[in-house]
Amino acid sequence: MDRRRVVITGMGTVNPLGHSVPDSWKAVRDGVCGIGAITRYDTTGRKVTLAAEVKNFDPEEWMEKKDAKRMGRYTQFAMAAAVEAMADAGLGEPREGEDRTRWGCAVSSGIGGLDLTQEETLKGEEKGYDRVSPFYIPMIISNMAAGLVAIRFGLKGMSACPVTACAGGSNAIGDAFRAVRDGYADVMVCGGTEAAITPLAIGGFTSMKALHTGTDPLRASIPFDAERSGFVMGEGAAVLVLESLEQAQARGARIYAEVAGYGATCDAYHMTAPAPEGEGGARAMAEALADGGAAPEQVGYINAHGTSTALNDAGETAAIKAVFGAHARTLAVSSTKSMTGHLLGAAGAAAAVFTALALKEGFLPATVNYRVPDPACDLDYIPNAGREEQVEYALTDAFGFGGHNACLLLRRWEGK
Repeated sequence: MDRRRVVITGMGTVNPLGHSVPDSWKAVRDGVCGIGAITRYDTTGRKVTLAAEVKNFDPEEWMEKKDAKRMGRYTQFAMAAAVEAMADAGLGEPREGEDRTRWGCAVSSGIGGLDLTQEETLKGEEKGYDRVSPFYIPMIISNMAAGLVAIRFGLKGMSACPVTACAGGSNAIGDAFRAVRDGYADVMVCGGTEAAITPLAIGGFTSMKALHTGTDPLRASIPFDAERSGFVMGEGAAVLVLESLEQAQARGARIYAEVAGYGATCDAYHMTAPAPEGEGGARAMAEALADGGAAPEQVGYINAHGTSTALNDAGETAAIKAVFGAHARTLAVSSTKSMTGHLLGAAGAAAAVFTALALKEGFLPATVNYRVPDPACDLDYIPNAGREEQVEYALTDAFGFGGHNACLLLRRWEGK
C-alpha cells in the first residue's frame, strides 16, 4: 500500500491561555503565563493552591445548552475545540450526499470525568447510590469525548480514545496520522482533552509529591530550571483535523504543516518514573525521525514534554542528547507547559497545535520564567522570550505514567 502524505488543515483549542487558536497563539507569542490561584474549589488548608484553569468558559458558545448539560467538563472542552477545528478546516456540518464513513475520530483523555465521579459519590453517600444521575456513566467514561465529537460531525469511520496518560494526545494524533497515511481514513479529527482540576485529582497528585506546592505563579511551572519542584495541573483541549495532501489540495484547503512521522514506545520500567537517561523517550524520538525519513540535523525545534519535574526534565535532556548527538547543542528546545501548565491527556495535542504554528509562522515559543540553570539540563531552552526562526522540521515529545512515550515529527509546509 502506498503511503499518502498527511497534512493539518484545521485546529481548535480551549486552554488556560485562550478559547481559540488565534487567542492562544497570541498569548504564547507574548509569553503569557496562564497559571493562577485555584478557583474551582476552596483550597483552604491544602498544600497545592495553584493551577492553570480555563478561564470564563461558557460551553453554550459552542453547543446547545441541552447538549452541554449532558457532557462532562472534559467533553465540553473537546467539543469546543472540535467545533473550531472543523470550521477552521472548512468541513463543518455534514453535507447532503457526503460520505463520512471514511472520516474518523481519535480524542484522548487520561482521566475523563473525574470531577463528576467525586460529585456523584458524595451524592450517593447522602441520598443512596440508586439516586445518582442516569447520565453519570456516559458523562464520565474517557471515550465519550471522542464519541460525542463523532456524533456531532457524523464521523462514521474509526472512533478511538487512547488512554495513555500524558502521552494520550500525541498517541491520538499519531494513530490518526497512520490511519490517513495508510489509506484507512480520508479525514481524522484528533487530539486530547482533560479537566482534572478537582480536589480528588489534585489531592492524589499531591500525595505522590508530583505537584508544585508554592504560591508564586511565576515560579511554579519552570521546566528545566534548577529550582523546579513539580508540575502544575492544567486543563483544556486541543483538536486537529488531518487529511491526505491530495484531498486537501483538491479542495483548496489551507495547510498548517505536514505530519511526517510518529514514534511510540514503552519504558516497561516503572509506574511513574521514566527509564534512566530517558531511554524509552529517546527511542520514540528516533522512531519518529526514521518514520518521517528525516535526519537528526534537519530538526530545528523540539516542543519538549518539559513538565517541570526533576526526573522528567533531566531524562528528556539526556534523551535529546542521545538521539541528536552534537546537534543537540544547536537545537532549540522549549516547553510551552511553562505557560499552560500540564494538560495531561491533552498536553501532546496542545503541543502539536503550537508546534504547527511555530513552523508556519517561523516563531519558536519560549520557556517562560526560566531563571536558574541546571547542570543536568544544559540545552538551549529558549529562555523567557520567543524567537523568530524558521525551521524545516520540529518534534513534539509526550511521556506518560506507565512508561508511555509518543513523539510526532512535523514538517513545515512549503507548498510542495
